[in-house]
Amino acid sequence: MNGVLIVDKPAGLTSHDVVNRVRRILRERSVGHLGTLDPIATGVLPLVVGNLTRLAQFYTASEKTYEGVIRFGFSTDTYDADGNATSAVQETVLTLAGLRQISRRFTGTIEQMPPPFSAKKIKGVPAYKLARRKQEVPLQAVQVEIKEFEILKVDGDRASFRIRVASGTYVRSIAHEMGTALGCGAHLTELRRTHVSEFELLDAHTLEELQFAADVTSEQIEDLFVHPRKLLPEFPAVTANDDMLASIRFGRAVNLPDVSNARRVRVFRGQRELVAIATRIAGTLFHPGLVFLQNTTEKTI
Repeated sequence: MNGVLIVDKPAGLTSHDVVNRVRRILRERSVGHLGTLDPIATGVLPLVVGNLTRLAQFYTASEKTYEGVIRFGFSTDTYDADGNATSAVQETVLTLAGLRQISRRFTGTIEQMPPPFSAKKIKGVPAYKLARRKQEVPLQAVQVEIKEFEILKVDGDRASFRIRVASGTYVRSIAHEMGTALGCGAHLTELRRTHVSEFELLDAHTLEELQFAADVTSEQIEDLFVHPRKLLPEFPAVTANDDMLASIRFGRAVNLPDVSNARRVRVFRGQRELVAIATRIAGTLFHPGLVFLQNTTEKTI
Protein backbone atom coordinates (compact mmCIF):
# COMPACT_ATOMS: atom_id res chain seq x y z
CA MET A 1 0.00 0.00 0.00
CA ASN A 2 1.57 3.26 -1.17
CA GLY A 3 0.31 6.79 -0.78
CA VAL A 4 -0.06 9.95 1.30
CA LEU A 5 -2.72 10.01 4.00
CA ILE A 6 -3.74 13.12 5.95
CA VAL A 7 -4.86 12.40 9.51
CA ASP A 8 -6.82 14.90 11.60
CA LYS A 9 -4.73 14.32 14.72
CA PRO A 10 -6.70 14.32 17.97
CA ALA A 11 -5.46 16.06 21.11
CA GLY A 12 -3.63 13.90 23.62
CA LEU A 13 -1.66 11.79 21.14
CA THR A 14 1.89 12.37 19.96
CA SER A 15 2.62 12.24 16.25
CA HIS A 16 4.47 8.96 16.86
CA ASP A 17 1.35 7.57 18.60
CA VAL A 18 -0.64 8.34 15.45
CA VAL A 19 1.97 6.69 13.22
CA ASN A 20 1.81 3.53 15.35
CA ARG A 21 -1.99 3.49 15.23
CA VAL A 22 -1.99 3.87 11.44
CA ARG A 23 0.61 1.10 11.07
CA ARG A 24 -1.73 -1.25 12.91
CA ILE A 25 -4.82 -0.14 11.01
CA LEU A 26 -3.16 -0.46 7.59
CA ARG A 27 -1.05 -3.48 8.58
CA GLU A 28 1.84 -1.61 6.99
CA ARG A 29 5.23 -1.08 8.64
CA SER A 30 6.40 1.70 6.31
CA VAL A 31 4.54 4.73 7.67
CA GLY A 32 6.12 8.06 8.55
CA HIS A 33 4.97 11.63 9.19
CA LEU A 34 5.87 14.93 7.53
CA GLY A 35 6.38 17.07 10.64
CA THR A 36 5.37 16.55 14.26
CA LEU A 37 2.48 18.06 16.18
CA ASP A 38 2.60 18.56 19.95
CA PRO A 39 0.24 16.35 22.00
CA ILE A 40 -2.16 19.24 22.74
CA ALA A 41 -2.37 20.13 19.04
CA THR A 42 -4.91 18.82 16.56
CA GLY A 43 -5.30 18.97 12.81
CA VAL A 44 -3.33 18.24 9.68
CA LEU A 45 -0.74 15.46 10.13
CA PRO A 46 0.44 14.18 6.72
CA LEU A 47 1.57 10.54 6.70
CA VAL A 48 3.57 8.88 3.94
CA VAL A 49 2.90 5.18 3.40
CA GLY A 50 4.80 2.38 1.67
CA ASN A 51 7.35 3.38 -0.94
CA LEU A 52 6.14 6.99 -0.87
CA THR A 53 7.88 7.44 2.50
CA ARG A 54 10.81 8.56 0.33
CA LEU A 55 8.89 11.72 -0.54
CA ALA A 56 9.64 13.02 2.98
CA GLN A 57 12.88 14.63 1.74
CA PHE A 58 10.82 17.20 -0.21
CA TYR A 59 8.79 18.33 2.84
CA THR A 60 11.53 19.25 5.31
CA ALA A 61 10.90 22.98 4.82
CA SER A 62 7.12 22.98 4.46
CA GLU A 63 5.12 26.10 5.27
CA LYS A 64 2.44 25.55 7.93
CA THR A 65 -0.72 27.39 9.04
CA TYR A 66 -2.32 27.18 12.49
CA GLU A 67 -5.27 28.53 14.42
CA GLY A 68 -5.18 28.63 18.19
CA VAL A 69 -5.76 30.33 21.53
CA ILE A 70 -3.26 32.04 23.86
CA ARG A 71 -4.11 32.46 27.54
CA PHE A 72 -2.55 35.47 29.25
CA GLY A 73 -1.92 35.83 32.98
CA PHE A 74 0.73 33.20 33.72
CA SER A 75 3.44 31.22 31.97
CA THR A 76 4.22 27.48 32.05
CA ASP A 77 7.42 25.47 31.74
CA THR A 78 6.27 23.82 28.50
CA TYR A 79 4.85 27.09 27.10
CA ASP A 80 1.47 25.35 26.75
CA ALA A 81 -1.43 24.13 28.89
CA ASP A 82 0.22 20.75 29.55
CA GLY A 83 2.95 22.33 31.67
CA ASN A 84 3.34 23.56 35.23
CA ALA A 85 2.88 27.24 36.06
CA THR A 86 6.14 29.16 36.32
CA SER A 87 4.66 32.50 37.37
CA ALA A 88 1.90 33.70 39.66
CA VAL A 89 -1.50 34.30 38.11
CA GLN A 90 -2.07 37.94 37.23
CA GLU A 91 -5.28 39.65 36.22
CA THR A 92 -4.98 40.96 32.71
CA VAL A 93 -6.94 43.49 30.73
CA LEU A 94 -6.53 42.73 27.04
CA THR A 95 -7.63 44.71 24.04
CA LEU A 96 -7.74 43.57 20.44
CA ALA A 97 -5.90 46.69 19.28
CA GLY A 98 -3.18 46.27 21.90
CA LEU A 99 -2.53 42.64 21.09
CA ARG A 100 -2.50 43.32 17.37
CA GLN A 101 0.13 46.00 17.94
CA ILE A 102 2.33 43.60 19.94
CA SER A 103 1.81 40.80 17.39
CA ARG A 104 3.60 42.93 14.79
CA ARG A 105 6.84 42.31 16.70
CA PHE A 106 6.44 38.64 15.88
CA THR A 107 5.98 38.99 12.14
CA GLY A 108 8.71 38.56 9.56
CA THR A 109 12.14 37.03 10.17
CA ILE A 110 12.87 37.03 13.92
CA GLU A 111 15.13 35.38 16.48
CA GLN A 112 13.21 32.83 18.52
CA MET A 113 14.15 30.78 21.59
CA PRO A 114 12.86 27.19 21.31
CA PRO A 115 10.90 25.86 24.31
CA PRO A 116 12.93 23.87 26.86
CA PHE A 117 10.43 21.05 26.38
CA SER A 118 11.18 20.52 22.70
CA ALA A 119 12.93 18.03 20.44
CA LYS A 120 15.87 20.37 19.84
CA LYS A 121 19.10 18.41 20.35
CA ILE A 122 21.73 19.49 22.88
CA LYS A 123 24.89 17.44 22.37
CA GLY A 124 22.71 14.72 20.86
CA VAL A 125 20.12 14.72 23.67
CA PRO A 126 16.59 16.09 23.06
CA ALA A 127 15.99 19.21 25.17
CA TYR A 128 12.78 17.80 26.69
CA LYS A 129 14.73 14.91 28.27
CA LEU A 130 17.00 17.36 30.07
CA ALA A 131 14.02 19.50 31.09
CA ARG A 132 12.22 16.49 32.57
CA ARG A 133 15.31 15.69 34.66
CA LYS A 134 15.36 19.32 35.89
CA GLN A 135 18.75 19.75 34.23
CA GLU A 136 19.96 22.94 32.57
CA VAL A 137 18.69 23.31 29.00
CA PRO A 138 21.22 25.60 27.24
CA LEU A 139 19.24 26.36 24.11
CA GLN A 140 20.21 29.03 21.61
CA ALA A 141 17.95 31.38 19.70
CA VAL A 142 17.30 30.46 16.08
CA GLN A 143 16.10 32.49 13.12
CA VAL A 144 12.52 31.74 12.06
CA GLU A 145 10.03 33.32 9.68
CA ILE A 146 6.46 34.24 10.59
CA LYS A 147 4.75 35.06 7.33
CA GLU A 148 1.38 36.06 8.73
CA PHE A 149 0.15 36.52 12.32
CA GLU A 150 -3.34 37.82 13.00
CA ILE A 151 -5.06 38.19 16.37
CA LEU A 152 -8.68 37.38 15.57
CA LYS A 153 -10.49 38.19 18.81
CA VAL A 154 -10.10 38.66 22.55
CA ASP A 155 -12.28 36.95 25.16
CA GLY A 156 -11.31 37.75 28.75
CA ASP A 157 -7.75 36.53 29.30
CA ARG A 158 -7.64 34.61 26.01
CA ALA A 159 -6.87 35.63 22.46
CA SER A 160 -7.64 33.66 19.31
CA PHE A 161 -5.18 33.86 16.43
CA ARG A 162 -4.23 32.57 13.00
CA ILE A 163 -0.58 32.21 12.00
CA ARG A 164 1.36 31.10 8.91
CA VAL A 165 4.99 30.15 9.48
CA ALA A 166 8.04 28.67 7.84
CA SER A 167 9.33 25.31 9.00
CA GLY A 168 11.09 25.25 12.38
CA THR A 169 8.89 27.87 14.08
CA TYR A 170 7.50 27.12 17.56
CA VAL A 171 4.06 28.66 18.03
CA ARG A 172 4.36 27.90 21.76
CA SER A 173 7.37 30.21 21.94
CA ILE A 174 5.42 33.02 20.31
CA ALA A 175 2.71 32.70 22.98
CA HIS A 176 5.34 32.67 25.75
CA GLU A 177 7.20 35.67 24.35
CA MET A 178 4.01 37.69 23.93
CA GLY A 179 3.31 37.11 27.63
CA THR A 180 6.83 38.30 28.45
CA ALA A 181 6.34 41.41 26.32
CA LEU A 182 3.15 42.23 28.22
CA GLY A 183 4.73 41.45 31.60
CA CYS A 184 1.96 39.07 32.62
CA GLY A 185 3.05 35.70 31.26
CA ALA A 186 1.16 33.64 28.69
CA HIS A 187 0.93 30.14 27.28
CA LEU A 188 -0.72 28.28 24.43
CA THR A 189 -4.00 26.56 25.33
CA GLU A 190 -5.26 25.40 21.92
CA LEU A 191 -3.58 24.77 18.58
CA ARG A 192 -5.02 23.38 15.38
CA ARG A 193 -2.93 22.95 12.22
CA THR A 194 -4.99 23.75 9.14
CA HIS A 195 -2.35 23.49 6.37
CA VAL A 196 0.99 21.81 5.74
CA SER A 197 2.41 22.64 2.33
CA GLU A 198 -0.29 21.60 -0.19
CA PHE A 199 -2.31 19.63 2.38
CA GLU A 200 -5.31 21.06 4.24
CA LEU A 201 -8.06 20.03 6.64
CA LEU A 202 -10.36 19.16 3.73
CA ASP A 203 -7.92 16.32 2.94
CA ALA A 204 -7.87 15.02 6.51
CA HIS A 205 -9.56 11.96 8.01
CA THR A 206 -9.96 10.90 11.62
CA LEU A 207 -8.44 7.70 12.95
CA GLU A 208 -11.99 6.40 13.38
CA GLU A 209 -12.75 7.01 9.69
CA LEU A 210 -9.57 5.21 8.75
CA GLN A 211 -10.40 2.24 10.98
CA PHE A 212 -13.92 2.04 9.54
CA ALA A 213 -12.53 2.01 5.98
CA ALA A 214 -10.01 -0.67 6.91
CA ASP A 215 -12.81 -2.84 8.27
CA VAL A 216 -14.49 -2.74 4.85
CA THR A 217 -11.88 -3.22 2.08
CA SER A 218 -8.38 -2.10 1.13
CA GLU A 219 -9.94 -0.20 -1.78
CA GLN A 220 -11.99 1.78 0.74
CA ILE A 221 -8.77 2.77 2.53
CA GLU A 222 -7.04 3.86 -0.66
CA ASP A 223 -9.98 6.14 -1.44
CA LEU A 224 -8.91 8.17 1.62
CA PHE A 225 -5.40 8.79 0.28
CA VAL A 226 -4.51 12.13 -1.30
CA HIS A 227 -4.81 12.00 -5.08
CA PRO A 228 -1.20 11.55 -6.34
CA ARG A 229 -1.57 14.42 -8.81
CA LYS A 230 -1.97 16.79 -5.84
CA LEU A 231 1.45 15.88 -4.41
CA LEU A 232 4.40 18.27 -4.88
CA PRO A 233 2.56 20.73 -7.16
CA GLU A 234 5.74 22.82 -7.50
CA PHE A 235 7.10 20.09 -9.80
CA PRO A 236 5.40 19.87 -13.22
CA ALA A 237 3.70 16.56 -14.05
CA VAL A 238 4.37 14.45 -17.14
CA THR A 239 2.76 11.20 -18.21
CA ALA A 240 5.14 8.49 -19.38
CA ASN A 241 4.46 6.04 -22.21
CA ASP A 242 5.50 2.38 -22.13
CA ASP A 243 8.95 3.02 -23.64
CA MET A 244 9.68 5.74 -21.07
CA LEU A 245 8.47 3.50 -18.25
CA ALA A 246 10.80 0.71 -19.33
CA SER A 247 13.80 3.03 -18.92
CA ILE A 248 12.51 4.56 -15.68
CA ARG A 249 11.98 1.12 -14.14
CA PHE A 250 15.73 0.46 -14.33
CA GLY A 251 16.79 3.98 -13.37
CA ARG A 252 17.99 4.92 -16.86
CA ALA A 253 17.89 8.45 -18.20
CA VAL A 254 14.87 9.15 -20.37
CA ASN A 255 13.62 11.89 -22.68
CA LEU A 256 10.39 13.36 -21.34
CA PRO A 257 7.86 15.81 -22.80
CA ASP A 258 8.78 19.49 -22.61
CA VAL A 259 8.14 20.89 -19.12
CA SER A 260 9.19 24.53 -19.44
CA ASN A 261 12.77 24.17 -18.20
CA ALA A 262 11.75 22.74 -14.83
CA ARG A 263 14.63 21.19 -12.90
CA ARG A 264 12.49 18.38 -11.48
CA VAL A 265 9.29 16.72 -12.63
CA ARG A 266 6.77 14.20 -11.34
CA VAL A 267 6.36 11.27 -13.70
CA PHE A 268 3.04 9.38 -13.83
CA ARG A 269 1.71 6.24 -15.41
CA GLY A 270 -1.85 7.14 -16.28
CA GLN A 271 -3.65 9.62 -14.03
CA ARG A 272 -3.06 8.14 -10.57
CA GLU A 273 0.23 6.25 -10.35
CA LEU A 274 3.27 8.32 -9.40
CA VAL A 275 6.23 6.37 -10.78
CA ALA A 276 9.21 8.70 -10.32
CA ILE A 277 10.66 12.07 -9.44
CA ALA A 278 13.14 12.90 -12.19
CA THR A 279 15.87 15.55 -12.44
CA ARG A 280 16.87 17.27 -15.68
CA ILE A 281 20.29 16.37 -17.08
CA ALA A 282 20.16 18.44 -20.26
CA GLY A 283 17.49 19.45 -22.74
CA THR A 284 14.59 16.99 -22.34
CA LEU A 285 16.80 14.26 -20.86
CA PHE A 286 15.93 13.44 -17.24
CA HIS A 287 17.42 11.09 -14.65
CA PRO A 288 14.76 9.25 -12.57
CA GLY A 289 16.51 9.64 -9.24
CA LEU A 290 13.58 8.48 -7.14
CA VAL A 291 11.67 5.55 -8.64
CA PHE A 292 8.47 4.12 -7.17
CA LEU A 293 7.84 1.32 -9.66
CA GLN A 294 8.20 -2.18 -8.23
CA ASN A 295 11.47 -4.16 -8.52
CA THR A 296 13.68 -1.06 -8.53
CA THR A 297 16.55 -0.04 -6.30
CA GLU A 298 16.03 3.03 -4.15
CA LYS A 299 18.10 6.01 -5.22
CA THR A 300 18.47 9.57 -4.00
CA ILE A 301 18.36 12.80 -5.97
